[in-house]
Amino acid sequence: MRHGIHVIRDGPSAAPPLLLVHGSGAGSATWEPVVPALAAHRHVIRVDLPGCGQSPPVSSYDVPGQAARVAGVLDGLGLRSVTVAGHSSGGYVATALAESRPELVGSLALISTGPDLAAFRPQPLILRLLLGPVFGPLLWRARTDSLIRRAILATCAHPSSRTSRPAAATSSAPASAVALRPVSIPDAMVAELRGITYRSMSAVLRANTDYLAERGIPDRLAALGRTALVIFGAADPRWAPSSAHRYPTSRVELLPGVGHLPMLEDPASTAELLLSAD
Repeated sequence: MRHGIHVIRDGPSAAPPLLLVHGSGAGSATWEPVVPALAAHRHVIRVDLPGCGQSPPVSSYDVPGQAARVAGVLDGLGLRSVTVAGHSSGGYVATALAESRPELVGSLALISTGPDLAAFRPQPLILRLLLGPVFGPLLWRARTDSLIRRAILATCAHPSSRTSRPAAATSSAPASAVALRPVSIPDAMVAELRGITYRSMSAVLRANTDYLAERGIPDRLAALGRTALVIFGAADPRWAPSSAHRYPTSRVELLPGVGHLPMLEDPASTAELLLSAD
């Protein structure tokens, strides 16, 4: 634990460093399917942001504050010019890290990171229920592993939209969910999502919205004179995939038949792209 953040390291410490930052409410297990391929070539550092995974909750989840904690982790490891990859709202933390501590960030990779609030799509029903102010707190306390898996799968692409081979589903996923979303979900990812409280999740989401409302990510990158590797699933149900092109000077990669979780839905392509982000 460093600066209140749980840290996992894989791969040779002498290899070029690659920091992986998960999205809202998730944790380091989100990256499990891509870690073996990445760790063969990189010193991979995964973090659990505050209130997520094995990191304790904090009083404030503002994005710059989270970035400051991540900066403390990198300082403690003596790392500079790190390739930083963020998934979804993890891309906001990665961007804020580049804003506050530019010497720590060599290259940026943003995976399924919405560029601005206008790119946000109507969310799947199960997410609206779980996160809503009326039924959300009650449903949150009653969550089962099956319900959590269904919520994860609701953010993935439907098999009919896939052009690449789907990953095999885990045997512990409910049969109906397997039929709809044949994606392998790490058990540890389910456990991490079970661990976050409704209060922390709501605070994280509000902080993300505040950060985007203040300024969109493409404008922030332009102000820094930076570009990024932008990876989007072409069938992302959470953010309009076409919004990836709002990063005008960045390299944009759209993965066909993939939704919001490229690391789970197409880990081979995702890892290959991340290895090219340096």
